[in-house]
Amino acid sequence: MILVLLKEYINEDYRDIVEIVELMDKVKERIGLKEVPRFTTLHKFIRRLKSIYFSRLLHQTLKLFYSCGEQKEITAVDSSGFTSGHCSYYYSLRTGKKRRSFLKTSISVDTAKFIVTGFKISGKPVHDAKHAIALLKQCHKTRRSKCYVMDKGYDSEDIHSLAREQLDAIAMIPLRHRKRKRIKGPYRRKMVWEFDRELYHDRNLVETMLSVLKRKYGEEIRAKGYWNQLKEVKFKLLVHNLDRYVKVILLIKMRISTEPKYLQFMKLVLKQ
Repeated sequence: MILVLLKEYINEDYRDIVEIVELMDKVKERIGLKEVPRFTTLHKFIRRLKSIYFSRLLHQTLKLFYSCGEQKEITAVDSSGFTSGHCSYYYSLRTGKKRRSFLKTSISVDTAKFIVTGFKISGKPVHDAKHAIALLKQCHKTRRSKCYVMDKGYDSEDIHSLAREQLDAIAMIPLRHRKRKRIKGPYRRKMVWEFDRELYHDRNLVETMLSVLKRKYGEEIRAKGYWNQLKEVKFKLLVHNLDRYVKVILLIKMRISTEPKYLQFMKLVLKQ
């Protein structure tokens, strides 16, 4: 599992990650690896890994950031696509055939901690509202939130009623402008005067998150099989949470090391 996470972190394939780890003696010593496995062993491990383990792994990463019973203030939801085609951009340009195969990925992001709190992936284009309903239920099980912010593509009475009646939260979604004047749905009508533009501004962070994921860990998926493609995208999301946790720990240590010695002494006294 560590080798696969490392593969996604440095955005390499199975063959290259095995060759790189062979040269990293400190890494092998750190994880207690006496012999580096073949690249086929890593591929078989991914194929045999069940999808339920990713939900557990996500839950374990969230425990690193939250205390018991802690709620999220604002959760932003949005979707994007990861390319699953294998032809080069030059080939697509010369042939005039664009790559249309992609995995639609919807994620929820804690705007305060900038981590992924849930995901929903499908191999075919699906309406945003269907993904959002499953995603909100998943987020409610892992870590509850007081407010969910989404763009106009998620404007649906079903999402509003789910958030208010079952999740005890508010869905902050701007209304879509249509030709008819009458707005259907009691919760959508409430949103006309309850919409908070300043709160909705936090939705930009989920777009930033999707951009970060694609730039750091790659937009194209290397796996060829559908189920392995789903797992590869999930690994990218898990690696981001782990990377975020390591950076938070490093910032805390750097902050402590730059403080005056008497403040460090007082903190140690208070802990004891």
